[in-house]
Amino acid sequence: MSSNPFVSRLRSSVIAVPPLARDASLAVDRAENAKLIGYLKSGGVRTLLYGGNAIFYHIRPSEFEDAVRMLVDEAGEDTWVIPSLGPSFGLMMDQAEVLSRLPVDTAMVLPQREVADVIGIAEGIRRVVDHLGKPIVLYLKFDRWLPPAVVENLVHEGRVSWIKYAVVREDARADPYLRELLQVVPRDIVVSGMGEQPAIIHMKEFGMVGYTSGCVCVHPQLATDFLGAIARQDWDEADRIRKRFEPLEDLRNEISPIRVLHRAVEYSGKSKSGPILPLLGELSSVDAEKISRVVRELIAKP
Repeated sequence: MSSNPFVSRLRSSVIAVPPLARDASLAVDRAENAKLIGYLKSGGVRTLLYGGNAIFYHIRPSEFEDAVRMLVDEAGEDTWVIPSLGPSFGLMMDQAEVLSRLPVDTAMVLPQREVADVIGIAEGIRRVVDHLGKPIVLYLKFDRWLPPAVVENLVHEGRVSWIKYAVVREDARADPYLRELLQVVPRDIVVSGMGEQPAIIHMKEFGMVGYTSGCVCVHPQLATDFLGAIARQDWDEADRIRKRFEPLEDLRNEISPIRVLHRAVEYSGKSKSGPILPLLGELSSVDAEKISRVVRELIAKP
């Protein structure tokens, strides 16, 4: 068991990874984001991670501070808001300077593969943490993006608040990279980072501390029930709920995880997500109809 102060928070709530609602002019829409936050909180969610689904990869530097302040304000003191930094080094450093004066206690570093290598990534993270004055969430999205020994060093140095593990495997049980990581870092700072589908295996068989979800934004109470079933080791109930989310996750895998979720939230009727921020494009009408149908089926039951 680690002494990491973030662990109790990781256990206590589904870690929602919401989209960021925008209006027709692509400006961040405070009212619609507030609606989604309120909906998530009504379903028991108390942790909000704004990263890939919020398209923080392409957020304008000039809107970054106001967007983070708005999210923190709308979430309230009882809800943990975690913004993201990067993915380029220069952007991370400028954003770290902004976040150093905001009421957030960690931020996720978005993974970068272009014009980057292991030594440079680790050094960049160290410099960002020093500039930020707070540890970061390490997002492991690509197989061996950072070797286990490098991750171990960053954790040992106190630069990592927790780890979002999201390397996609055909079989979540067959994951040598994950097994090697868990030999050198505490299991209770590692979170399953790919929604409900691998979460049972990750939490039951690998001992991960929690999980992140995009589909929670469509049905937060169901996702909270899923986490509760895992916590009490009711694996049959957890798998029943997992299957409820599976059709929407299948569409995300088939079409685009970010774009499908962005539109699925709007089709839930709880918040208008608005246009998708370039450099991502809008969905076809055929795909949109598929998503609408699946969302209706998902929310039809309590």
